[in-house]
Amino acid sequence: MSFRQAGCLPASPSSFRFSSLVLLAALSSLLLSACGDQQQGASAAPTPSALPVAVLPVQATRAPLIVEAVAQAEGAREVEVRARVGGILEKWRFQEGERVKAGQLLFQIERAPYEIALAQARARLAEAQAVAEQASRELQRLQGLVADKAISQKEFDDARSTSAVSAASVKSAEAAVREAELNLSYTQVTAPVSGVTGRALRSEGTLINTGSDSLLTTIVQIDPVWVRFSLSDNDLVSVPGGRAAVRSFREVELQLPDGSILPQRGRINFSASRIDPTLGTLEMRAEFANPDATVLPGQFVRARVIAGERDNVFLVPQSAVVQTESGPVVMLANAENKVEPRPVKLAQWQGKDWVVTGGLQPGDRVIVNNLIKLRPGAPVAPATPDQPAPAAPARS
Repeated sequence: MSFRQAGCLPASPSSFRFSSLVLLAALSSLLLSACGDQQQGASAAPTPSALPVAVLPVQATRAPLIVEAVAQAEGAREVEVRARVGGILEKWRFQEGERVKAGQLLFQIERAPYEIALAQARARLAEAQAVAEQASRELQRLQGLVADKAISQKEFDDARSTSAVSAASVKSAEAAVREAELNLSYTQVTAPVSGVTGRALRSEGTLINTGSDSLLTTIVQIDPVWVRFSLSDNDLVSVPGGRAAVRSFREVELQLPDGSILPQRGRINFSASRIDPTLGTLEMRAEFANPDATVLPGQFVRARVIAGERDNVFLVPQSAVVQTESGPVVMLANAENKVEPRPVKLAQWQGKDWVVTGGLQPGDRVIVNNLIKLRPGAPVAPATPDQPAPAAPARS
């Protein structure tokens, strides 16, 4: 066997070229096979499935026309409790900050000096009454004598004058007794109105005077509570009827700081007769029932004046409105069951809904859930709230 036959010598150039061609053909076949597999895999990829969503078909309706303004609450009555007589403040009869009723005892001032003054006034009254009775009897006795000419007319006139002075003394003594009784009653300082007490301004054992330092505490009546606010001239012009319609405003809603609405509506009990020339606003006040002390004096709230009604508006859940840089938008399921963003014009809240005044048409289907997953033009599987949405197909 030769060295070439045993493979120990290099192959000839012609055989090397043949081997290279075979290798290139094999590589090309493998590349074509891989590309075919990729194209087949791409064509076999599943199309995006429709996202199940709940939709709300909207219809035109009517909603209250509301004008809002920042407001501040105040007590329907805010009363200063002052001492009417001087003396030592002996006892507090209430807890600071608690609710009290009209006539409830709040403070006790020393009684002894006023009991003595009352006793003296009653003694002077008794003395004056005795003198007056004696003068009256004397007048009656002299009246018969003057008729018989037994005494002079001057003596009778003097007796009549004495009787009149005695009667006047009785009246004066009776007034003194009444004053002493009042002063004694004023030693018990009572609540003039029902409400919530403030801080006690004088401590027990303090000498109270009836001058400028007679203030003992304050009482604020919070049921009902008053709310003061002002409407701008622009707001008044925009409502149906303009400024002339202000007198017809009656009901007011109250929005609390947490965004909730006070369950009971209030009624306007004051409207200014002129617009403030400096601010261009009209001052108003409303009264609200407040049995649970939900609103406290001094609290800032929002007054929502019911100024009429809007026609041809739509109610959309607040959660269905998306706030974007270009304004509020709702997502619709169009006729092809694809997502369609729609810019809308909002008025105000009504309960849990937005009042939409523009951008929607009757029958539009507003998507109310899965908003974070939606993309414009994406397919959806819509269902109304009373109809369950179809389940998304399982992916293999």
